[in-house]
Amino acid sequence: MSLLPYDTVLIEPTRIGLVVLQSDETIERDMMQMRGTADLFFSRVPSGQEVTAETLQSMAAHIEASAALFPQTLRLNAVGYGCTSGTAQIGVQEVERLVKAGTKTEAVSQPVSALLAACRHLKLKRIAFLSPYLEQVSANLREVLQNSGIETPVFGTFGEAEESKVVRISGASIQSAARQLLANGGLDGIFLSCTNLRTMDLIAPMEAEFGLPVLSSNLVLAWHLAQLSGDPQALQGPGQLFASQTTS
Repeated sequence: MSLLPYDTVLIEPTRIGLVVLQSDETIERDMMQMRGTADLFFSRVPSGQEVTAETLQSMAAHIEASAALFPQTLRLNAVGYGCTSGTAQIGVQEVERLVKAGTKTEAVSQPVSALLAACRHLKLKRIAFLSPYLEQVSANLREVLQNSGIETPVFGTFGEAEESKVVRISGASIQSAARQLLANGGLDGIFLSCTNLRTMDLIAPMEAEFGLPVLSSNLVLAWHLAQLSGDPQALQGPGQLFASQTTS
């Protein structure tokens, strides 16, 4: 055997981590589709196939361990927790604490803080809210939005609790539901809630049809992570949100 010499190179890209739900079939695909200059790292957190307050809360016991599975030699520029309703249930500050307990990172986001930041950035005050889940699952998030000055006077849901069915809701069904929710006007935009809902290819055509910003869980999370990372080009997505992005 020959012991061969080698050289090393400096690798210093923007690094973004995502803690993904075990049941999520969508967010990794969406984030890779929006990947710009960033290196992306994914970890999974145990989650139930049925979405209830209890299954959402149960993830809190595993977030730290899931974040600890990112490469421990790296400091990530930003880490996202990929669950909208779960964040509203567990709490923004608690999610941040658990992620930072598991891995070295400068910043933590999730779809709740990301949505609030996106609404502030686009100056949205009244938005339609479309959820795939049972109404009570979205109640926490709507309350968080209300307490932060974002009204959701129009709410609609597909009333589905099973993740395996949520991910298979058709784009046509989502567009039709949004059309119904926006029919009476008086709104600044619409939010498509849930990281497992397949919405990425709908953003541009829906904005063209409705003439309003269309936000989704994965879109706002990607945008916010790019902002927090200090590299707005780290992730690049469709729609008005990314078209108007600035470094924050």
